[in-house]
Amino acid sequence: MESLPFEVIAPAGQILGESASWCGRTQMLWWIDIRAPQVKRWNSATGAIDVWTMPELCGAVVPTAGEAVVVALRAGIRLLDPRSGTLAPLATLETGHPEHRLNEAKCDRQGRLWCGSMWDFGKHPTGGLYRVSADLETRKVRSAVGIPNGIGFSPDGRRMVFVDTSTGCIESAAYDTGAGMPGPWRILVGADAAPGKPDGNTVDAEGCIWNTRFGAGCIARFTPQGKLDRLIRLPVSQPASCAFGGPNLDTLFVTSATQRLPPEALAAEPLAGALLALRPGVQGLAEPPFLWNGPKAP
Repeated sequence: MESLPFEVIAPAGQILGESASWCGRTQMLWWIDIRAPQVKRWNSATGAIDVWTMPELCGAVVPTAGEAVVVALRAGIRLLDPRSGTLAPLATLETGHPEHRLNEAKCDRQGRLWCGSMWDFGKHPTGGLYRVSADLETRKVRSAVGIPNGIGFSPDGRRMVFVDTSTGCIESAAYDTGAGMPGPWRILVGADAAPGKPDGNTVDAEGCIWNTRFGAGCIARFTPQGKLDRLIRLPVSQPASCAFGGPNLDTLFVTSATQRLPPEALAAEPLAGALLALRPGVQGLAEPPFLWNGPKAP
């Protein structure tokens, strides 16, 4: 396992830092603290961090082509205007499941939104995986999900990856870019391929998957064929998501969590819950914004 220099972007103490997402147009990083619940934004030019408190648990944040961002709340997605702080409804993904919440969201290379749902804390495998198209049509594509994470797409968009953290595996499927649908799923990375549990993903310019390993204090890089290529030690035991950003997309941002860490563990891990940045020597890909045909996003 290798070690790299790192920078602390946001201080320790976040409960469940997740959903790192870089906006290349504004050169800002978005992420969330699910349990706070808060949406956060770091300005790379000034170092300022802005915070918006949500009315309920928030499972993901994804930029749009405008100033607004999509946030995934308990049952549906809303549009957050960062200038006014207002939330506008976009689409409801689930009804009749008060114990569920949304978790993890990413766009495919064509700008369709993919979002998972779960029984909170992954108590039962009753969650799903949804696709939201440009006209806000919602389709449930997968059922029996425990803890949806690690949604990602290959550089050419023709392969999709998905993590159900409760299984410990990273799965892969051929992706029809025209129809916006994955084919049959197969296990790409087995549960014993690296320490810890697989959590959030990002894909680099070479098509390799960078996967945070929750509970193991590291991040793993897997080749497109699923072979473990690198394992990088982190100063936090619960890294939860990652995203490439910066002017050259060569900075890897990593969120982390303090959730369920006992006092003695927190005392031994002063950076738990921090947002970190490191440079692993590779270039990432620009994540597509959510593109939709509704009223123009502010």
